Amino acid sequence: MDIKELEKHMHAFVAGKGWYDEGSSKPQTPKNIAVSLVLEAGEVLEHFQWREEVKDQQALAGELADVMLYLLQLASVTGIDLEAAVLGKLAENEQREWPDP
Repeated sequence: MDIKELEKHMHAFVAGKGWYDEGSSKPQTPKNIAVSLVLEAGEVLEHFQWREEVKDQQALAGELADVMLYLLQLASVTGIDLEAAVLGKLAENEQREWPDP
């Protein structure tokens, strides 16, 4: 499945919950999605708190999926082609100097 198909599935899920509807208790504004993205990223960190190894791989996978879904949604609702943005950033980073610390 490619990124556009994942995006369609994500939008279908959100729409199915009624979260895109006017007056939703979970309005899907860019700000709200960005906040949710950061909160979910924080939940990823919990899996590494006080340890180097992940205890529950499946739980970590779920948190990573949440982060990706919010990232896909934020890019989509703001009109950003995430695939193009990632490829552009990789190309930019390839040209960048990475000094040793």
